[in-house]
Amino acid sequence: MRNFTCVQDIGPLDKAVAEALEVKANRYAYKHLGENRTMLMLFFNSSLRTRLSTQKAAMNLGMNVIVLDVNQGAWKLETERGVIMDGDKPEHLLEAIPVMGCYADVIGVRSFARFESKADDYQERILQQFIEHSGRPVVSMEAATRHPLQSFADLITIEEHKTKARPKVVMTWAPHPKALPQAVPNSFAEWMNAADYEFVITHPEGYELDPAFVGNARVEYNQDRALEGADFVYAKNWSAYAGPNYGKVLSTDRSWTVDARKMSLTDNAFFMHCLPVRRNMIVTDDVIESPRSLVIPEAANREISAQVVLKRILESL
Repeated sequence: MRNFTCVQDIGPLDKAVAEALEVKANRYAYKHLGENRTMLMLFFNSSLRTRLSTQKAAMNLGMNVIVLDVNQGAWKLETERGVIMDGDKPEHLLEAIPVMGCYADVIGVRSFARFESKADDYQERILQQFIEHSGRPVVSMEAATRHPLQSFADLITIEEHKTKARPKVVMTWAPHPKALPQAVPNSFAEWMNAADYEFVITHPEGYELDPAFVGNARVEYNQDRALEGADFVYAKNWSAYAGPNYGKVLSTDRSWTVDARKMSLTDNAFFMHCLPVRRNMIVTDDVIESPRSLVIPEAANREISAQVVLKRILESL
């Protein structure tokens, strides 16, 4: 594996999950792979699980780790070509990236959608510049359109807890006070389609995702109907994607909050969320604290998904 940005990069999912379970059983078996190798983790946006889990995964493999908060511990970076740099950004990404490549063997990048231009966001301009100009393997630690490390961890978690070969997985929109990117729902949909589960997406009208990510999923505008018989419920907010509403909050309808009544419509489903979660907006206290909540095991599997990805990259160096 050279880069990791989407589900296609991981190859057959059955093999990836089997490898993940092997790594989980013995996290230090491949420590020799990272000896005298360095991972540089760049954060253009805040992080808790991604920062801790990816750093831990790299350390499990024997790697040295450098962590850089671009907006706090470095020069402000200009990202556009052709700009007269007479403002508050003294360094251009096109010089910074190859310099970073001089100091690292693998680079992880976290850069969210900016909601300034849908075209720029969906072309993944910042992530692609690292792939093109760093000369190093690049791992997406969440980009504008996808969060593949999270989705891989979600898949591992479902595989560990499913009781049938093809479970029904429902991803439901839930209200949030701020505009959030589509990266997690896009990525989750991409991975669930690749896993060939019975996959349903439910959301209010106006919150349709990019059809390229929706794929073969059934889209249901009635949340109750979508939840019937579900084995896993994945709650997540996202802002509007289509047309001039891109990046906007169209609704904060609390009737979409996942509560005990909603979960009673399922087949005793597990509850999932990528975290951080706005309690009693996305999900009620009793649901997220219930024995059927997988949010902590799901977060723990972020270490495993990152370690499998880094292991494969190191094996290819």
